[in-house]
Amino acid sequence: MHRKIEIIVNTSELAAGTRGSSLGPGAIMTAARKANNPYFGLYPLHPLPDYNGFLDQKNETEFAKNLLGFKLVFESVAEKTKDLLNKGSFPIILAGDHGSAAGTIAGIKAAYPEKRLGVVWIDAHGDLHSPYTTPSGNIHGMPLSLSLGNDNLAYQRNTPSGQTTGIWNDLKYKYTNAVKLNPSDLVFIGVRDTEFEENQLIAENNITNHTVEFVRKEGAEAIVQHVLKQLEACELIYVSFDVDSMDPEITSFGTGTPVGNGIFPEEAEEILTLLAKNPKTVCIEFVEVNPCLDNRVNAMAETAFSLLESVTAALKG
Repeated sequence: MHRKIEIIVNTSELAAGTRGSSLGPGAIMTAARKANNPYFGLYPLHPLPDYNGFLDQKNETEFAKNLLGFKLVFESVAEKTKDLLNKGSFPIILAGDHGSAAGTIAGIKAAYPEKRLGVVWIDAHGDLHSPYTTPSGNIHGMPLSLSLGNDNLAYQRNTPSGQTTGIWNDLKYKYTNAVKLNPSDLVFIGVRDTEFEENQLIAENNITNHTVEFVRKEGAEAIVQHVLKQLEACELIYVSFDVDSMDPEITSFGTGTPVGNGIFPEEAEEILTLLAKNPKTVCIEFVEVNPCLDNRVNAMAETAFSLLESVTAALKG
């Protein structure tokens, strides 16, 4: 099945805790150009507005840092994703931090409000915090909480301001007037660094996590079969790929929050390409390349570009 690929470039790093992921999409483009690969001349590119100037202003939302700017990022990602889906294209999103995914999920649901969405979250982290539970205030740890509409109030540790809760609640239901994702339609792959509050939410909602050990034992193809079986009732699938899902000793430490003992790039490639070939998959996102932190020059971006090429080839059939 041949897909009409268009690429959304979101350079926001407002949701990250370390600086530099805004340079990730450019680093991936640099990897292509260094290899004399014309990839980024082959598909329409849609650079989104850059709101990183909010990083130079005083943060007004303590338990959801840069939330005023993040709202603009969320809306721009959602609108562009919705527009591309509505015209029949397949969006590939290259984003800075993983906060972007909340906007992507909102955009998919805005384009297909009546369809059930499954999310495959390939990441070292659960990203299930809310302003009420976050230990850091960094929104890249919160996109799934937004999408699930679950603040996990039973384990509240923070008391966010009225301004914070007002914007947060608006984003939870924006474009849909309902939660965007059911916990049963969320599948983790490679998650291995979570906090107590996230663990409680995962346990209480029976959220599936295919651990690195399980990926290694079963093999990538079997893992994808498990995922697709679980998401059988979903009409759409979105794949969100954080490069920190991979083992930093093998790739590099060129990401904001590297965690040891991750999946291998070969496993990531097989999982991503098999998911890309599935006709239900409507959008794939790559996030959290940070060349400022790369201990091997631009190795993480080069790995990400290699994976992007493989995914694109699978999409084109």
